[in-house]
Amino acid sequence: MADIKVRVGSNEGIKVVSSLAGQGGTLGALGDIDVSGGLSNGMVLVYNSASSKWESTTELTPGATQNLNINGGNW
Repeated sequence: MADIKVRVGSNEGIKVVSSLAGQGGTLGALGDIDVSGGLSNGMVLVYNSASSKWESTTELTPGATQNLNINGGNW
């Protein structure tokens, strides 16, 4: 097995301090999210292109067209 040598420099890394002023909000308070139908356990947000809003639902494909494609994207 080959020897592995590691050197850790003495330079300090860049430190970034972040903080948010004020309190957090709720998803329902955002303008493009509709939770008017109520909330319950297991709900997800599904985008409705007709209303241009995210809507809370227990169905991933609400409506008459029941097709669902999940694409996990690329990393």
